[in-house]
Amino acid sequence: MALPSTAFKTGPHKLPLLNLIRPEVLAGSAALRERFLTAEPFRYLVVDDFVELQYCRQLIGEFPAFDRKQALNELGQVGGKAVFQNLPELGAAYQQFDQLLRSREFLGLVSEITGIPDLLYDPEYIGGGTHENLSGQELDPHVDFNYHPRTKLHRRLNLILFLNPEWREEWGGSLELHLNPWLPPAENRVKTVIPVANRCVLFETSEHSWHGFSRIETPEGRGITRRSIAVYFYTRERPLEETVPGHSTVYVQRPLPGHITAGYTLREQDMESIHTLLERRDQQIKFLYEREKEREKQFSETLHEILHSPSFRLVRMLTWPLRKLRVLTRRG
Repeated sequence: MALPSTAFKTGPHKLPLLNLIRPEVLAGSAALRERFLTAEPFRYLVVDDFVELQYCRQLIGEFPAFDRKQALNELGQVGGKAVFQNLPELGAAYQQFDQLLRSREFLGLVSEITGIPDLLYDPEYIGGGTHENLSGQELDPHVDFNYHPRTKLHRRLNLILFLNPEWREEWGGSLELHLNPWLPPAENRVKTVIPVANRCVLFETSEHSWHGFSRIETPEGRGITRRSIAVYFYTRERPLEETVPGHSTVYVQRPLPGHITAGYTLREQDMESIHTLLERRDQQIKFLYEREKEREKQFSETLHEILHSPSFRLVRMLTWPLRKLRVLTRRG
């Protein structure tokens, strides 16, 4: 694929727009497309050494420190995940990354690989930005919200760039791509991706793109956290067979660990796992309850506005003779 060489500013210098991405990635778009389209359990792609090494080091160096103000969960409580949505504010490397993502050349490259035309970048980074998860965090399998909350564009792709210079598989935190987490564990095929630095994962956002990550257990006292950049792409239209009513993120709670069976003697860490699962279940129930209560409130307020509007009263007045006639007809 021939790629344009349009330039953008990077401080006092100018660089070709796609120079931040390694040439091997650009040259191999046809092979990447084949891998993406044939992947299971849904369409996805893993690309190692995605950006130039020195640039990856710059992104790691400018990654923001964990901030409790940026770590509020859906219930307004301080959690173990901090999110910064405004990438350009984080430093020169992130300004460059933002310019890359919004460029026609990069969007064209991603369209070439995925077969999804007319992709749109989200300057608000709703749900995206830098993500930092502390030890003890995990993410239940879920499918993402399917429409941008403000623009109502169709969410089509997730791109994740991991920024962890040191990571071992036994520390957990691996991205999990599920066939269907509602199935029994033995039937739910899961692909895992270790979150090592400069590894990029690109996957479709659909009603069956179930994903999450396993519990993080990094060595104590070393300050190692799971760091990444998450970016989402949209389109104005979507194939009719893939279009469904709008919904928020849908989670499936993890089951009890498989070793907890009848006759097993629970250990302290088993009790901790059970308490964590119950607490997360209760939090999710509370969140769903509060969300449903808010919907009912909005519905009641809307109905009240309609019933007390001048136009509704006018319609009632104009249709009164007809309604009166119906009553008299029934009595007769």
